Amino acid sequence: MDLGLSGRRALVCAASKGLGRGCALALAREGVAVTITARTAETLERTADDIRRETGVTVTTVAGDIATEAGRAAALAACPEPDILVNNAGGPPPGDFRDWDRDAWIRALDANMLAPIALIKATVDGMIDRKFGRIVNITSSSVKAPIAHLGLSNGARGGLTGFVAGLARQTVRHGVTINNLLPGPFDTDRIRGNAGALAAKAGLSVEAFLEARARENPAGRFGHPDEFGAACAFLCSRQAGFITGQNLLMDGGAYPGTL
Repeated sequence: MDLGLSGRRALVCAASKGLGRGCALALAREGVAVTITARTAETLERTADDIRRETGVTVTTVAGDIATEAGRAAALAACPEPDILVNNAGGPPPGDFRDWDRDAWIRALDANMLAPIALIKATVDGMIDRKFGRIVNITSSSVKAPIAHLGLSNGARGGLTGFVAGLARQTVRHGVTINNLLPGPFDTDRIRGNAGALAAKAGLSVEAFLEARARENPAGRFGHPDEFGAACAFLCSRQAGFITGQNLLMDGGAYPGTL
């Protein structure tokens, strides 16, 4: 299927690895010029080189923390008028809410709620003027089913979801859609990092713990970032103009609800 994206421009945040990389690569495969951000310049440049070699598209890199004003300013300077915005940032650490002070909550909100809103604010009016725009926010399956040890993520991402639900109904008549992609267990550094404490508590190695968790999923495995990227690319496509304000859950069937 031709997604109708060739020649478009995308800003993809936190795209040096994992799900962000999967999204950037999928868009590049469709002929989209991508600007990718991440905090670690070396990893970012390796990813950019890989995407260029495979797709031949223009890839611009911006090293910086998208959760900060400076990081966002640098990203927008490199890609001031994106047709596509993929919001993404590293999730806050797991733990017990009794141990989190105000600063911990503010860091979570800055990264996973306020930064995406700031980038939407900076880009959505240009998309409206051009009569085309696609905004995809990478959130979490915890929006559908909160994860007990990820309370910071539950709260911050829940706030972003509520904001998007209202705005998406205002922009769609102008050709601008806003949707959320909710990953469950994907084979990324994030899931491995979060598994450390849980594996130790269970008396297992990280690998053994992850293998057991993958088997428990209805799909019998973790997802792959390429699968996630393909879903992102479709939501950004010409064909997806009637999809807005939605929360697409990608979790291999782990969520047991009907709605």
